[in-house]
Amino acid sequence: MTQTIAPRVRTLVLLLLAAACALLAGAGPASAHAALSGSDPREGAVVDKAPAQVSLTFSESVSMDDDSLRVLDPKGKRVDDGKPSGTGGTAYSVKLHAGLPDGTYTVTYQVVSADSHPVSGAYTFSVGAPSETSVTVSGQGAGGGFVGGLYGVGRYVSYAGFAVLVGGAAFVLACWPRGSGVRVVQRFVVSGWLSLTAATLLLLLLRGSYTGSGKVADIFDLGLLGDVLQTKAGAALVSRLLLLAAAALFIAVLFGAYDKREDEEKRDLTFGLAVGGSVVAVGLAATWAMSEHASVGLQAGLAMPVDVVHLIAVATWLGGLTALLVALYRGPADTPVPALAVSRFSRVAFGSVIALVVTGTYQSWRQLGSWTAFTDTRYGQLLLVKIGLVAVLVGVAYFSRRWTAQLAEATPAAAGAAAARRGEKGAGKASTKASANASAKTGAKAGTKTSGDASAKTGTKASGNAKVAEKGSGTTKGSGTAKESGAAKGTGGSQRAAQLARQRAAVDAARQKRQRDADPNRFGLRRSVLAEAGIAVVLLVVTTVLTQTEPGRTEEEAKAAGTSSAGSSAPATGAVTLDMPFDTGSQNGKGVVRVELDPARVGANDLHLYVERPDGTAFDIPEVKVALTQKAKDIGPLPVAPDHITTGHWSASGVQIPMAGDWEVSVTVRTSDIDQVTISKNTQIG
Repeated sequence: MTQTIAPRVRTLVLLLLAAACALLAGAGPASAHAALSGSDPREGAVVDKAPAQVSLTFSESVSMDDDSLRVLDPKGKRVDDGKPSGTGGTAYSVKLHAGLPDGTYTVTYQVVSADSHPVSGAYTFSVGAPSETSVTVSGQGAGGGFVGGLYGVGRYVSYAGFAVLVGGAAFVLACWPRGSGVRVVQRFVVSGWLSLTAATLLLLLLRGSYTGSGKVADIFDLGLLGDVLQTKAGAALVSRLLLLAAAALFIAVLFGAYDKREDEEKRDLTFGLAVGGSVVAVGLAATWAMSEHASVGLQAGLAMPVDVVHLIAVATWLGGLTALLVALYRGPADTPVPALAVSRFSRVAFGSVIALVVTGTYQSWRQLGSWTAFTDTRYGQLLLVKIGLVAVLVGVAYFSRRWTAQLAEATPAAAGAAAARRGEKGAGKASTKASANASAKTGAKAGTKTSGDASAKTGTKASGNAKVAEKGSGTTKGSGTAKESGAAKGTGGSQRAAQLARQRAAVDAARQKRQRDADPNRFGLRRSVLAEAGIAVVLLVVTTVLTQTEPGRTEEEAKAAGTSSAGSSAPATGAVTLDMPFDTGSQNGKGVVRVELDPARVGANDLHLYVERPDGTAFDIPEVKVALTQKAKDIGPLPVAPDHITTGHWSASGVQIPMAGDWEVSVTVRTSDIDQVTISKNTQIG
């Protein structure tokens, strides 16, 4: 029976590795987790006069360096002047050279979103009229190429190492304390620590090139490494390394002092290790939660602890499952995994699944926002695949629980049979020993009598015989030689006995292994756990790809904003743009207010407000206020207090519009302490 397992294991492992490689290869560059939600000039716009600056607004906070925002003329020459300016939030701008000629200009950007992923893109606008030729922006997208692929592999290895480290340690502490002395379990947990540490160091080195040029040579640029250490992602990776140092101490105690304690002494140490290990595990999980998806967007304060619970539940379930698989297949025959340990893990896994369902439901709602996002976005499609894999995994786990129950029922009967066999074997040995003793006594009596008769006869013949005396003398000399020969034979006999003992031990171990593997319940459990572990490998790959994919909510908002479409047609994108001239009657009191409401539908909307002079240059005013009113339903005015982003730009997110219809958008502009005016326009919200 055991001979058929190895080929199946090799085949399954090869298939799983092929599936993992295919998924990682198909992941491609990391998708943008911050989308360009607005720009001035807008994409495809044709303006009469050259603007003084170009402004970009993103769906979430981003960070830029000095070369992140560039503007190129039709010949490919840079026309931006100076560094990008902004508040470190969602909006940035860069000034342009004065007196730009007519033609099509290309705006390129490469930033890092607040959830640590690189974002890049480009669009065009024209001054006067579009030029016949425009710049072709070449090169790979941010986070792509060889460095991007290597970074994705590093992320997968780090997730797998975390699961092995946390899940393996939890399996030993909570389910099988005797497993702390099993060599294969020790190697398994240590391999998780080594994998996570190596992957973290790799990600730290790759980070600068991954979010920048994507060149292999930049991996070893110490200047870039210094810049990475000052970012949120860099701080998270360094914190992870420090926590891994504490995890190394935890492992040393778990497989050192803990293993050497007696069962009663282990109980006290178990509590301390459980508390310390939980703190380290939570800290490691927080290095992901505080630097990726959960740290930005809706309800970040709640999303981060939920993400920590989700990660620990995944690690406890999948890592513990793999530890059980290793112990079942590679554990020593004299220390098999008991049915009680498997039952304990079954309960731990059930609790982990409950935690996964609760936290996963919340995360799905937060990242998708609508049912249609399940099928209309890549994030939603991957999430459906993940949900399907979890469902299959739970189904296979059901069969594992059945095998576990049967194994637990069969264990007492097997133990009784083994005790009976040991009793029969002991009785047989006692009977054999008694027979041998009786035979020895009878033989000894007969031997004594025969020896006495022979001695008497020999003594009579030997008296006065000189030759006999000489032979006796020779016999005495030969007696010493016989003693030396006996000693040599004794030494060889002890070596032979030791060799035989080792052979017997090997035979006994092989026999125990055959008996263990021949158990149909244990064999069925091993197969079902192997299937679970195989599905878990693919599930972990899908999870890694999911963390590099743009959330469905962000993707839908980007589609609604219509940043990839030419022109500014509100019917196609749902966004509304209102231009309202104003005049407060004071010096420098004239200008134009532009209000952009996106996506101009019921629910949450983003509002951007721009103030420009009559010549098109942006300028600041002391105060600006917005109100929304639907007179037909007697709703409002609903006040909106936008935040000042940069010169001439205000923004407000999450502006709630309760129902569709014809809404009046009023803007109050104050240009001095006493000069202000309120202007308004109606728009359809649908």
